[in-house]
Amino acid sequence: MAETFEPTLAAARARIAAVRPAAYARTRNALDGAVSGLSPYLTHGLVTLADVLAGVVAHHPLSVQHKFVYELGWRAYFRHVWQHRGAAILRSLHAGPLPESAYASELPRDIRDARTGVPVVDQAVRMLYATGMLHNHARMWLASYVVHVRQVHWRAGADWLYGHLLDGDLASNHLSWQWVAGTGSSKPYLFNAANVARYAPAAWHSPGSVIDTSYEALDAMSRQPRLQWQMPVPGASSVEPGLLGAPPAAMGAVAPNAAAVAGREVWLVHPWRLGELPAGLPPEVRVVGLFVAHFHRAWPWSERRWRFVGSRMAELAAELWHGEAADIATALKAARSVRSITEPHLAPWLPGWADCEAAPALFPPVDQRCDSFSKWWRRATRGLDSAADLLAVNEVPAW
Repeated sequence: MAETFEPTLAAARARIAAVRPAAYARTRNALDGAVSGLSPYLTHGLVTLADVLAGVVAHHPLSVQHKFVYELGWRAYFRHVWQHRGAAILRSLHAGPLPESAYASELPRDIRDARTGVPVVDQAVRMLYATGMLHNHARMWLASYVVHVRQVHWRAGADWLYGHLLDGDLASNHLSWQWVAGTGSSKPYLFNAANVARYAPAAWHSPGSVIDTSYEALDAMSRQPRLQWQMPVPGASSVEPGLLGAPPAAMGAVAPNAAAVAGREVWLVHPWRLGELPAGLPPEVRVVGLFVAHFHRAWPWSERRWRFVGSRMAELAAELWHGEAADIATALKAARSVRSITEPHLAPWLPGWADCEAAPALFPPVDQRCDSFSKWWRRATRGLDSAADLLAVNEVPAW
């Protein structure tokens, strides 16, 4: 049975309470390992990294170097890169194993249909379509196959995966693909059938397939340009779910409405900050949920993700707006004041509409751009011994 993700604070907090750091550190690479399942809640801001760590540390004191804390750091690091690089994260940060022109610009149909004949790839695609989620190891395998075995440009794969993920985050997703591709890391990430057999269930094992070879052979394959190929295996295709560039009608989103906010204080809720409203927010403040049409046309979502976000947003906001940036700006001019929380997904628009508070942080700021996680990690954790020390940096309240 597919794992379910309820778009509620209670569900997020239950997952935090269920984290077992020792089991996580020991088993996280296995597809059936003790992972947290918190990524949809983190992506959409129902909880923050600080909330997660505070909740875990309340029951499990940890070193700042514990693997669970370290993995939280990757999400913060990808945001650090986005802050410094901006839209450049959507382009190769540096050269990979092959020239850009050697890679195909479109994802082959047999991959999208889960008919490559490589079980680990086809199982990953089926799981993605069925649940909107994939274990991180499965994402890495899928990306490595797409880029290094099939020689498809990482951006084609990253855009496709983002659209189907419940937890899709442009920084985490696209920079992870670059890490695998070798355009955001020092070398390409490769995997073989033995690696799959170690960490995945039997149905994913891929003996006798193109990945059933040595790492040396895979490395040579990743560096040798060749003709694109696809050999879809016989049988039924997996039907790729459609993506929507606007909220489903059932969500009840309306056009920006100046009359609804005229002369009032407004708090804007957006898809990446769906946690509790600010403490002490006066009841007369108008809470408006916001979907920017330009963003969602460029980055459409699955219906599953729209339902997840829309359900939670409807609990917070008096009404949901979906419209063009210019129409939103015009409507908000009628308000007495507008506030929100900053968000890089909305960086082209939100600062022009609202006074934005900084998003809550777990790690101390690292002002100098770091082009490797290890360099950023050393600076972000310098002088800290325990996870409690890390929480104290930004005065995160105890759970």
